[in-house]
Amino acid sequence: MGRFLLLLLPMAALLWFAFDAYRKVLSPFQGYANGTVVVIGSGMPVSAIGKELERRGVIASAAYFTRYYRMFFAGRKLKAGEYLFDGPLSMRQVIAKLEEGKAILYKVTVKEGLWIGEMAQLFETAGLFPAAEFRRAAGDPSLVRDIDPEAVDLEGYLFPETYMVRRDITAREMAASMVRRFRQNFSNTFVWRARDIGLSLRQTVILASLIEKETANRDERFLVSSVFHNRLRKNMLLDCDSTIIYGLKKAGAYDGDLRWDDLRDDSPYNTRRQRGLPPGPIASPGIASLEAALYPESTDYLYFVAKDKGSHYFSKSLAEHNRAVRKYILQSGETDVD
Repeated sequence: MGRFLLLLLPMAALLWFAFDAYRKVLSPFQGYANGTVVVIGSGMPVSAIGKELERRGVIASAAYFTRYYRMFFAGRKLKAGEYLFDGPLSMRQVIAKLEEGKAILYKVTVKEGLWIGEMAQLFETAGLFPAAEFRRAAGDPSLVRDIDPEAVDLEGYLFPETYMVRRDITAREMAASMVRRFRQNFSNTFVWRARDIGLSLRQTVILASLIEKETANRDERFLVSSVFHNRLRKNMLLDCDSTIIYGLKKAGAYDGDLRWDDLRDDSPYNTRRQRGLPPGPIASPGIASLEAALYPESTDYLYFVAKDKGSHYFSKSLAEHNRAVRKYILQSGETDVD
């Protein structure tokens, strides 16, 4: 009888261990009432991940989780992120979720026409990362060096779009994602068209950024483009106040008002004094403005003036333009003239 008990006890212990392992490892577990969010930090060791998952009720045992991972999944990377657990999962399923990086994604919309400083503030307000970090990341032109050797930063190449991002995304990752979307949208057709009309990719982006800042009306973009193309062809000043404002913003000297002294400044972005395109893009143009820069309407227009919030009046001569200015600007007190 004693020998039988001595044999029975180890078998019982083994059965208990097998049952406990099955219950805690292989059986789906949910130790929380509703969905729970777990944050896995970058570089977090597996043991710490297990403890956090156990603390939040996602798994039954951190010790079992660590052993199970090391026995069957050693070498597989568990990705950082913010994860939603809204139903019972086995440890294998939890590990698969973390390995695949199925983290919660947040929507952040970058509108057309923003410059780096405005994007940086947008991302900070969205709770992603400090504005200063994005400004530093966007100040590194290495991501576009192959397509624009003259670039001094990523201005113009941070494509405006709605992005679905992890909460823990870094500023460098965000900038890289935006440049990647620019490359995807600036197709070979655009590259070939730019060559056909004598523009480099950089010149195209600069011109598109000017168009983006001058009008939100999709149809008018092609007319605005024709004015800029015609002026460049005739070696006329572009007279684009948006470039002057951008230069002031970069210098931290813009307070929302454009003064007469600003119009007389010798800044390289002052297209009322400097001929040709400004030295770089002044914002991130969307696909419609890129198209407009490459496919301008065939017109003789050399001037345009805002006649209301959504449209402009286009003129072929200075006399006609001055009449439009008197009609739409001087009488209304507005100042949007090109």
